[in-house]
Amino acid sequence: MSRLLIILWCLMCAVPAVAQDADAPIQQVMQAHAAEIAKASRRTIQPAIDALTDSGLPAAEIVLERWQAKEMWQDEATGLFVFAEEIDRDTIRIFDVSGPDIGEVSDEGYKQLKPNSGVRGLIAAALVKFQLTNDSPAIRRVALDAIARDPNESHLPALRDVIPAERSANLAAQMTRLERLLTISFGASEEEQIEAIAHFEGDLGVDVRGALNPLVKTTIKAAETVPEDPALVRALRPGTDALSKSDAYALLVADDLAPPLIPADAVRQTLIANIEDGKVAGVQVASLSTVQARNAAFATLVAEGRANPAATEQEIDDRLDAYQFFELYTGAPAVAIAAQSVLSGIETKVALNQTADLALDAISLASIYFLAAIGLAITFGVMGVINMAHGEFIMMGAYTGYVVQLFIPDHTLSILLAIPLAFMVTFAAGVAMERLVIRWLYHRPLETLLATFGVSIALQQLAKNIFGTQARPLTAPGWLDGSLVINDIVAISYIRIAILILALIFLAVFLIVMNRTRLGLEVRAVTQNPRMAASMGINPDRINMLTFGFGSGIAGIAGVAIGLYAKVTSEMGADYIVQSFMTVVVGGVGNIWGTLLGAAMVGTLQKVIEWLNPSNTLAAQTYMILFIILFIQFRPRGIIALKGRAAEA
Repeated sequence: MSRLLIILWCLMCAVPAVAQDADAPIQQVMQAHAAEIAKASRRTIQPAIDALTDSGLPAAEIVLERWQAKEMWQDEATGLFVFAEEIDRDTIRIFDVSGPDIGEVSDEGYKQLKPNSGVRGLIAAALVKFQLTNDSPAIRRVALDAIARDPNESHLPALRDVIPAERSANLAAQMTRLERLLTISFGASEEEQIEAIAHFEGDLGVDVRGALNPLVKTTIKAAETVPEDPALVRALRPGTDALSKSDAYALLVADDLAPPLIPADAVRQTLIANIEDGKVAGVQVASLSTVQARNAAFATLVAEGRANPAATEQEIDDRLDAYQFFELYTGAPAVAIAAQSVLSGIETKVALNQTADLALDAISLASIYFLAAIGLAITFGVMGVINMAHGEFIMMGAYTGYVVQLFIPDHTLSILLAIPLAFMVTFAAGVAMERLVIRWLYHRPLETLLATFGVSIALQQLAKNIFGTQARPLTAPGWLDGSLVINDIVAISYIRIAILILALIFLAVFLIVMNRTRLGLEVRAVTQNPRMAASMGINPDRINMLTFGFGSGIAGIAGVAIGLYAKVTSEMGADYIVQSFMTVVVGGVGNIWGTLLGAAMVGTLQKVIEWLNPSNTLAAQTYMILFIILFIQFRPRGIIALKGRAAEA
């Protein structure tokens, strides 16, 4: 008897099906819809999915995930559902849907459930609802992002169910926006779609335009009269930008309203096919070297019935005149009209914001040119020296910032130290250059230009010998990463904002130095009349030295600012020397307000030309230079002309 009990116990242990918990709540929910789950189809499976979703059971989400991943099996003997992992070709490890590991068994007697793509889509929508009701805001946000990337009709009811219970105001707004977008695409009625479309009046979001544009798609039709159709957009006339003659005739051909045109290649093939004894329609092949000759031979073949006739230009015009061409919305007219109305308003607002964005770009570029040119304006205006090495002082400032960051890894602290250090380094370099080169060449502009150009080449080569030819990084502080985003169209990087602020600070510093200090008084005196200034006890030679050093020091600070977003190389100064001279000359030599206006004009002009011709930056630079040459012809002293020595030079 005891032996029999042992055998029965072993047999019971060997059958894993008995270990399945048929009374588990999740199993009971599934058994209530066992037939639908076992033979799932898109038409019949929704009640089973809804039952799992609405059950409130923690295991429901896991069941849906494993079912979607084709990891759910059914015990054919008991009808119970289990999870399974394939061990090998004939063996699986099964788990009860309530969680426990049952063990490894043969896959005989178990049927794997393989939902098709339609069923998996419905399961995915149900899983989204679980994610949207998760306690973690981060998970809910991830679910919203997933819906936005790949929306489908099943997401719409899930969103509508969770919006009232959403606790986060930001997430609720994001859910509402997404629900409105999905309603535009998948709304059950035209009224729903039109209401959702009206919600986005004036919205600049790219996603809104992406949802509305498919609704206003049109097609071009032809008929003897223009129909009175609510889907009618406009009547078209062949030969205009909206509809060319060739496109209009092709439309008639496609609708069997006109005979097809015979292309040149078909004419050629027809002529070749009818060559007899070196002739086509009695014409020597050698004589068919012109289009007119080939057309004449082809016409002869048509007359003889050996080729299909081709329409003449007059016949084409007559055929086009016989029909009316018009454009129709392809979708529901009421929805399309509502979408077009909103899109028209959005396009107007987009144009205004694009103008604002272009203006911001122009201001940003102008601030860079102002920083690069302010030092040149000082030296050129006070001393009349054409300093071709000015760009290399910008380069020296950028490399100074790079060297500082090698020793100070804190980017904020390193930039704060690099700015005064770059000023000191380039100030000393400017003083040395003035003492060693410039002072011997006053009032000799050609020799000064050649000498400073030689210094420019020497400084570039020196930088290559020290730092190499590869670009060096000048890293901005982390708080300057990213952009200030006003909307989907208007944005400006924080680095550009910082450069703009720095340019304004230097404008203020320059005005204070020039108008509130003794140095500024002496500089203005030397600028207006050096001889009279010398007679009043001012040393023009000393003022020239300090002025040149001051202008060079400002170029060094500009180099630190420019290096934060541009590559730091030995040639970087050459990228700004031309724009710096243009800024100074256009604004008015030696006048800080003229330099500011010149930078604004050059920056705005360059951005406008680039906007008009975005595919060719070099052409934009060329057009800008030509415009400035013409401007100088009419106003040779610039926007604000300076009186005194600089004006006489």
